[in-house]
Amino acid sequence: MARQIRDPLEVGRIIGDVVDSFRSSVDLRVYYGGRIVINGCDLRPPQVANQPRVEVGGDDFRTFYTLVLVDPDAPSPSNPHLREYLHWLVTDIPGSTGASFGTEVVCYESPRPTMGIHRLVFVLFRQLGRQTVYAPGWRQNFITRDFAELYNLGSPVAAVYYNCQRESGTGGRRSVN
Repeated sequence: MARQIRDPLEVGRIIGDVVDSFRSSVDLRVYYGGRIVINGCDLRPPQVANQPRVEVGGDDFRTFYTLVLVDPDAPSPSNPHLREYLHWLVTDIPGSTGASFGTEVVCYESPRPTMGIHRLVFVLFRQLGRQTVYAPGWRQNFITRDFAELYNLGSPVAAVYYNCQRESGTGGRRSVN
């Protein structure tokens, strides 16, 4: 009997908590320093203090993308009443380039969890056109689904997440590698 491989985004409850089920259609690579983010990997606050390098696939630089980075576990996984906390928002990223070629509309705020293990989720959307997505007025209680609906972004085209906890934290959510 063949063993069914589950999507790491489902295992990590990204699908459900942050986005609905979708089919990934664009490559998304996120690097902190020289380390690539793989779904469910563990990164500590010092490793994510600086804005990551993000590469977006696609074969047409006339197609634009929006990238969001959210924490669905803010302020703590057991009481996520600030869900989702927006850590970064970049729009107008041309296909086959990276976030540095886009427009940073909400500056990068490094994750600094104080309690528990937090999931930090990068979600990539295809835009309908350039300069069609704008910054929200707040970071806390940002809702990726509502944001996507407001700007007619449709389903995500890619997503990746990592786990992060304070430097002295131990135990908790299991990695999915």
